[in-house]
Amino acid sequence: MLAYAAHLANPVMYMEEIVVPRLTRHRVPAALPVADIVEDASKGLIKSPRSMPPKYFYDERGSQLFDAICETREYYPTRTEEALLRSCAHDVITQLRPDHIVEFGSGTARKTRHLFDACDRAGETAAYWPFDVCEEMLHDSGQKLVQEYDWLQVNTLVGDYLGGLTGLPPREGRCLYLFLGGTIGNFTEDEAATFLDEVRAIMRPGDGLLLGADRVKDSEVLHAAYNDDSGITAQFNLNLLHVLNRELDADFCDSNFEHRALFNTEASRIEMYLVSRRRQSVRIKALEHTLELEAGEKILTEISRKFTPANLESLLNDAGLAVQRHFEPDNGWFSLVLAEVEGAPVTQS
Repeated sequence: MLAYAAHLANPVMYMEEIVVPRLTRHRVPAALPVADIVEDASKGLIKSPRSMPPKYFYDERGSQLFDAICETREYYPTRTEEALLRSCAHDVITQLRPDHIVEFGSGTARKTRHLFDACDRAGETAAYWPFDVCEEMLHDSGQKLVQEYDWLQVNTLVGDYLGGLTGLPPREGRCLYLFLGGTIGNFTEDEAATFLDEVRAIMRPGDGLLLGADRVKDSEVLHAAYNDDSGITAQFNLNLLHVLNRELDADFCDSNFEHRALFNTEASRIEMYLVSRRRQSVRIKALEHTLELEAGEKILTEISRKFTPANLESLLNDAGLAVQRHFEPDNGWFSLVLAEVEGAPVTQS
């Protein structure tokens, strides 16, 4: 599931400025154009094959449903990555000894706390730079973090990291960049390559990137993870229709659609769809368009690519990054890869 987006892709403005010690706010201007929901719907829904970007899953209800998905028996990625991060955090911190931790798509920073705990144990301090689109969420999570860790400076970065990284504020010292949650799998090959090229461009010798990626595994395990018996993932997928109705003044009826997620073996990815149950017409006033759907016609709402260790190493190498450490559980279901600029190995301490 996509981890970086929350409350659609729009920052929330504060009614008043609230000053909290060790908590600052920075707006990151987009260097690249970032499409809004009208543009994405115009490009994705009007012509076949139909699709919508997964960032629109995450309104308030969608975020709650995703949290519930993470608690289901079948959905292994979140708890597997968190357990892995808990076990490797000390090694990452003591190897890199970062002055700054910059996280793309930070959300509520639940898993990131394992790195802060490792800093505590190692006697290290690092400033935290969470980068996300929802200002309110960043402020709330930042407040909690500075209360939990009396040494931590939190500098929130409000913006869409898909709009480019050149606008990040300057930071002195060594940086650990985080891209967790398997979100790299929600990108196409070209999108993933572009994003990693941008990360590489802001990295300096001695910096590190900790990348989380889901792994290829038994197709039954993958199918179950996106088709839980309790139907929460189905609700999560169908909730996108409510977002489209609200934001585009449309009249999608969720009972006219069904959730479908399948593993595309050839492409090594989960594909999640909303499938029209019948022939229907949907009015989308914001686009001044009536969508004509046939029975069985699909709208692609998410991809989740699954990787092998070789795939991951190749992806990072192509961006000019070299794998320093590869952390994985015994069952090989998930990877956390620590990479750095090629030709400038991380200093062991």
